[in-house]
Amino acid sequence: MAGISLRQLPDRTPVKLTLNLMPDLHACIGEYAAFYREQYGREEAVADLIPAMLAAFLDNDRAFQRMRRERSGKGG
Repeated sequence: MAGISLRQLPDRTPVKLTLNLMPDLHACIGEYAAFYREQYGREEAVADLIPAMLAAFLDNDRAFQRMRRERSGKGG
């Protein structure tokens, strides 16, 4: 029997997280949402933008990515 090429999909069950933001950060995120709307012509809820912003931050943090590779044994 041939194996399937596609790996099993990871758990995609959302995890709800409640955050408290300082007023200046809240205002800044609101400005970012407005900038996003200007750039893409599409309004997105701040609650939808924040996970994408966090993911982009983590994906672009080289030291964090290096640590993850080292801890997973994949080297770098």
